[in-house]
Amino acid sequence: MYDICCVGHITHDKIVTPEAVVHMAGGTSFYFSNAIHKMDIRYHLVTALGEAEMHFADDLHAKGIDMEVLPSTHTVFFENIYPENRDHRTQRVLQKADAFQIEAFEFIDAKIFHLGPLLADDISVALIKSLAKKGMVSLDVQGYLREVRNENVYPVDWTEKNEALPYIHFLKANETEMEKLTGMSDVRSGAKMLSELGVKEVIITLGSKGSVILCEGIYYDIPAFVPNAIIDATGCGDTYMAGYLSQRIKGKGIQYSGEFAAAMATIKINSSGPFVGTENEVLGILQKP
Repeated sequence: MYDICCVGHITHDKIVTPEAVVHMAGGTSFYFSNAIHKMDIRYHLVTALGEAEMHFADDLHAKGIDMEVLPSTHTVFFENIYPENRDHRTQRVLQKADAFQIEAFEFIDAKIFHLGPLLADDISVALIKSLAKKGMVSLDVQGYLREVRNENVYPVDWTEKNEALPYIHFLKANETEMEKLTGMSDVRSGAKMLSELGVKEVIITLGSKGSVILCEGIYYDIPAFVPNAIIDATGCGDTYMAGYLSQRIKGKGIQYSGEFAAAMATIKINSSGPFVGTENEVLGILQKP
């Protein structure tokens, strides 16, 4: 029995900026795994890769991450093009990976299954329902809000949300994703609607404005910590969820778990690539006056 099992594709990311073109691993499962494997819990990753990108899994395995790599015809291949203004990104999907199937999880048991779909058909609602019979389901909703048309990515609502959300214990969305899901721009109203649709713990991340968590009718305001420098925000949400779930599975309260998560995200944004900090560094941020 694992404490947490993450399910999601590792991606091949092509990052194009005016200065350079960089190829690297990415995706929810990549950033989540790099962060949570340092948190002293029983962790397992289920991912899928094409043969040409198996070295991404080798790199994680070398860090001591327990994992299962399913074969896939292709690896998810994102091309992210950034102009001089980094706030505006053009994203294309050049390849899609095979979807995860229920049969792959027959012998995998975990207290929490954290799902990181990158595209709408990565993880079916049937798989969500199946995993919910085994443990609590945690979901980063971003992938269900992406539609690919002629390789280009467009934001859409999740058409199956009413069927799926009652099976979700933890749901993480940022402000934009929350508004797409609910039609609401007010964070507390949007979180309340998601709660009414069946989610037990609604987590809305707000970047430098912190985050809001709603559980059993109580709103928890989580502050953001000021980073030493803002170098790379990619994967901050995944790092946040690694921190949050690692503490919730240990029985910590929502406010503490949220602040622990925010401190992890602060460490992550200080450098490029995935989280490289330690639990002691996180605790150091929390203990500052």
